[in-house]
Amino acid sequence: MSAPADATDSSAPRADSPRARATTAPGYWSSLPFAQFKRDPHFYVKYDAAHLVIAAAIIGACTALGYHAPVWQPWMLALLAPAIYLMIMAHVFAHNASHGNFPKAINRVVGELVGAIVLTKFASWEIVHRRHHRYSDDPVRDPHPAERSFWLYVVHTLVNVEKQLQQQYFDEHGDTPERRRYERFRSLWSFVTGVSVAGLWLTLLGPGLFFFVYLPAFVFAALFVIHFNWAGHNAHIPTAKIEPANLDTGWFWLGNRMFFGIYYHGNHHRMARVFNPMKIPARVAESASSDD
Repeated sequence: MSAPADATDSSAPRADSPRARATTAPGYWSSLPFAQFKRDPHFYVKYDAAHLVIAAAIIGACTALGYHAPVWQPWMLALLAPAIYLMIMAHVFAHNASHGNFPKAINRVVGELVGAIVLTKFASWEIVHRRHHRYSDDPVRDPHPAERSFWLYVVHTLVNVEKQLQQQYFDEHGDTPERRRYERFRSLWSFVTGVSVAGLWLTLLGPGLFFFVYLPAFVFAALFVIHFNWAGHNAHIPTAKIEPANLDTGWFWLGNRMFFGIYYHGNHHRMARVFNPMKIPARVAESASSDD
């Protein structure tokens, strides 16, 4: 058996060399976007570019092959309710994928697929959600700190998510005038790629299904996700302390059974790597430490 390489072995890469990092870094599909975002300051621009290229390629192929989207029929309005359910489930799956709660072999694939369905793209979902766990209810650093007014919370969430995504970049790679100019470009680039993904769904579904089923389901599901974050921090109870909470009465009871314990938000903040936080025994949840 050959001896292990030591400091004098010129064939062994230095620990901080690009070759060593390439050897030890997890593969693209076996790691989460945040890990790649931390290693590569240009990760997000390249990530968005991949979405743009894939969306353009599929749209181009549909055009070249003469694909015709379904023609709108009034009966298709019956698809709205199941579309809303599936759109909410796509968010639930993106949420779980962001914590690595699917088997490792498919976790990233699931995250990317459902991220495209909900138009946020998986990297945005995961990076912003990690920040929420780390700075939960911090009025400055949480992407969506809870407040008493739901509709103000909706507005602040929509505005603040992009701001906090940029702040996470500055935290990881430095806050300089050059980095701020770069992030302004990245933000615009991300918007363009988001439009390209929406254009892909418009091509596949056709105007009728896109505007009367997909978009209403998208908006309803987004509001639902914002609501579960709001109520899940007790913001709907004027006298309650704002903090992650478990809710399981009335509509919350039904939501938990339909969406894998989504309103057991207190349990989720304690043990984020459990797919259904409703299934965590109370004694275990109480003794578990918060998971960043």
